[in-house]
Amino acid sequence: MNESLINSLKDERERLGLTQAALAEMIGVSRKTINTVENGVFVPSTILALKLAAALDRPVETLFRLADQ
Repeated sequence: MNESLINSLKDERERLGLTQAALAEMIGVSRKTINTVENGVFVPSTILALKLAAALDRPVETLFRLADQ
């Protein structure tokens, strides 16, 4: 089963006027982690996805969802 993940992290981050570095600092990860998640290189863990959602004040489903849903 080859599922794809739709990732809206960059759009939501930019909507708030945050840099990758600022978001990374807010949740305690590196800027590179944010970059790799935004570019689909790295699929975030559940904990990381929840931290990102909380930091951006959005439901996790707004940031990440399966392409077929």
